Amino acid sequence: MFQLTSEQEMVRLMARDFAKKELEPYACERDKNETFPADVIRKMGELGLMGMMVPPEYGGSGAGAVSYSLALQEIAYACASTAVTMSVANLSTEPLLRFGNEKQKEKYLIPLAAGEKLGAFAITEPDAGSDPSSMTTRAEEKDDHYLINGRKIFITNGSYADVINLIARTDPQKGNRGLSAFLIEKGMPGFSVGKKEEKMGLRASDTVELVFDDCRVPKENLLGKKGQGFKVAMTALDSGRIGIASQSLGLARACLDEAVNYSQNRRQFGKEISSFQAIQWMIADMATQIEAAYWLVLSAANRKDQGGSFTREASMAKLFASELANRAAYKALQIHGGYGYMAEYKIERLYRDARVTTIYEGTSEVQRIVIAREFLGKG
Repeated sequence: MFQLTSEQEMVRLMARDFAKKELEPYACERDKNETFPADVIRKMGELGLMGMMVPPEYGGSGAGAVSYSLALQEIAYACASTAVTMSVANLSTEPLLRFGNEKQKEKYLIPLAAGEKLGAFAITEPDAGSDPSSMTTRAEEKDDHYLINGRKIFITNGSYADVINLIARTDPQKGNRGLSAFLIEKGMPGFSVGKKEEKMGLRASDTVELVFDDCRVPKENLLGKKGQGFKVAMTALDSGRIGIASQSLGLARACLDEAVNYSQNRRQFGKEISSFQAIQWMIADMATQIEAAYWLVLSAANRKDQGGSFTREASMAKLFASELANRAAYKALQIHGGYGYMAEYKIERLYRDARVTTIYEGTSEVQRIVIAREFLGKG
């Protein structure tokens, strides 16, 4: 266990104040109308929230993973849709920081980390979700460029992203070793945005299909070395899992607070329902598990800040926090009774938003595989 620094506390308070003023009052309306908060995202960039783990020399705030997690929890508490936009934006800087050359960092990383441009990460395909070896999007090497053909689905920020980290197959015979990473710019010939998804939750975030039809990408936009795509993706996903764990924790906290507030104001049988043991036990379970998740998440973030391997810790945090978010949403809605099923109550939105957290950035089942392999030495 460790103590937060004064700087980390300041980041948390700044994010909390921003979320209360800029997100909470409009979250319900944005969810209802599926409105992407482009204006808010720009303000978040100006506050340094879109490149928090990137050093200042590359445009970021250099705040570190712990501060990033604390800030993201506060954003998610107010609006989970905005939180996933922020999470993916920060995730998109990780491959560039780790694998990009200086020219790529100057051209792409600096404006992404500074919040001047928005990033996305494209791995998932119609037939390749948890199994990247099934990926069919193909990058064919030509004289001075690659021609990319294929489709990516469920891409967060896809419609609005200026730069997309794309994983595509460069060698069909090598499985995961035949994947490579590319930097795709908005407006490249042959690249277009396809279907916009209508989702159960996180309706104010942008989730779309990306289409590549002989998309011409200069060879200088190869990120890292040819054949390193799987390594690039897994490195990014470790950080991404800290992000989704933090989003899940913010959601769970919001569920707890809604449950507490409702139970103290709802009267049945002549007394507040918070006086009933059944309600108290649900609240006690939520509060205890939130505390456990908080330290799991910060432990993973702190390990990243210290420069150590954090694959296991990130998967543990993501697994526990995302499943907690779903349990907390279930119990909080149960406490609300029939009212919780109605759209006028915030818990209805929280319940929908929480559901996907056990699915994206690696399902709970995938997280268990990762954790087990780490312990069994089969990673």
